[in-house]
Amino acid sequence: MSDTEKLPSRVAAIISCYNAGPRVIGVAEGLLEILDRVIVVDDGTTDGSVDSLRSLPVDIVSIPTNLGKGHALLAGFKRALEDPAVECVACLDADGQHDPKELPRLYKAFAEQNADFLIGAREFGGEQVPLRSRIGNEATVRAVSWLIGTRIPDTQSGYRILSKRFLDEIIPGMSGGRYETEMELLGHAIRGDFTFVSEPIKTVYEKGNASSHFRKIRDSWQIYRALVRDAWRARKEHRKF
Repeated sequence: MSDTEKLPSRVAAIISCYNAGPRVIGVAEGLLEILDRVIVVDDGTTDGSVDSLRSLPVDIVSIPTNLGKGHALLAGFKRALEDPAVECVACLDADGQHDPKELPRLYKAFAEQNADFLIGAREFGGEQVPLRSRIGNEATVRAVSWLIGTRIPDTQSGYRILSKRFLDEIIPGMSGGRYETEMELLGHAIRGDFTFVSEPIKTVYEKGNASSHFRKIRDSWQIYRALVRDAWRARKEHRKF
């Protein structure tokens, strides 16, 4: 499958957007070149970034006030699955750090391995990535590896593809949140009866990216808390994490 080939109609894509500025337009337009079903979740934006997309053939789901990325993802999943033809959903961030041109290659790996959950793994060894980010990612990777016994090279990447089977089973039990929801989804994929795969993606890091709303201390705490909670539950139930 070439980078310019259209993906099948069973694939939908979600862009969760909160004050992403003009960056989200490029992401949406890039996806529309290869997909017919693109959903943008407006998570209470106030900068007009979603208004700029209204001339495009995208489906916009509006959340009146900002609730967090986890809530936006769940809203997007639910809208995508309203279409009975959709069999998997791709997730991309709105800030341009995920290249839509990589999606055909990721989908090919997803389909060939009959996966339920694919995560795009960034390479953190490059000089463009600050030392603090490299240390933070490695700390999370080591923590997850210790808890689950398997090393996943990037646990926090938002570039993902999830199967309908996975979403149908997981969504009813999730309440949403901020970035910790992504870790909860990852935990379900690893410890459940699902096929999990990781594929490399380009690392795009922009220092001082104002469209990133990750709060380093508070959101990191929520992510680790979700990780430990899921691992504790799994051990109490004598299941693998």
